[in-house]
Amino acid sequence: MDVRAPTGSGLVWQVADGAARRRPDELAVEEPLEIRASVPFEGGEDVVETLTVTMRSPGNDFELVAGWLNSEGVVDSAADIRAISYCADPALDGEQRYNVVTAELTSRAVDRLRPRRTMTASSCGICGTASIDAVCEGVHPALGDGPVFDWAVLAMVPELLRESQRQFSATGGIHGAALVNSTGAVSVVREDIGRHNAVDKVVGWALLNDRFPPRDAALIVSGRSSFEIVQKALRAGIGLVAGVSAASSLAVQLADDSGLTLVGWLRGDRATIYTHPGRVTFGSPR
Repeated sequence: MDVRAPTGSGLVWQVADGAARRRPDELAVEEPLEIRASVPFEGGEDVVETLTVTMRSPGNDFELVAGWLNSEGVVDSAADIRAISYCADPALDGEQRYNVVTAELTSRAVDRLRPRRTMTASSCGICGTASIDAVCEGVHPALGDGPVFDWAVLAMVPELLRESQRQFSATGGIHGAALVNSTGAVSVVREDIGRHNAVDKVVGWALLNDRFPPRDAALIVSGRSSFEIVQKALRAGIGLVAGVSAASSLAVQLADDSGLTLVGWLRGDRATIYTHPGRVTFGSPR
């Protein structure tokens, strides 16, 4: 259920040919999303507490919450979530209700949540985690040997992502993420003003639609590959991450240590394979 629009219109001054002209423009909407957990309490009544606040583009909010909970190590499958809903708090006005989402967690998920009670408001993928070392050592599904992509298929993947980014086409100011299998079939594309949020939405889609972990798919991102993106892929059991821009040093280190194939600068007939190249094959010797 997408109650809030991810794009909106506004008036801007367009400068061209030495003059500024007033005209309407399409803008990427950025709004806060407060993620709350409803925790079973011994007395029988659930206790609701805020876990984090992230700045995001409205849309696919439940997927975002499910994916975020997975990346934080709180849930491993849809069975760990009893329900996800927008807040029914009467103290919130109509619009703000759709900026607060509550996940009702099972007792098993709550046990994983307790060490993470220091989570604070942030749009960063790992803020609130005790330390980078804790993330590096976190448990994740076995990656396996796949997916294995022929280079010709992998090379065309960024264009497949770009063709599906409707919000980017309208605004030019939004990131995209996708799950694509080795035949080039796109399972899901999600967009968000936050790169990490787009990935969480993709992971959340897989988790809530019985496609988890998506071991047969690669995670494709429209920008650079950061440590947080690699960490989210690992938590989801994804063995190949490819981006159209560079990867950070810490992302490369984590991918290398974890057996994940990390590809950057994927543009046209060129790319940089940073780690574990065995998941990319070539039809002819290079």
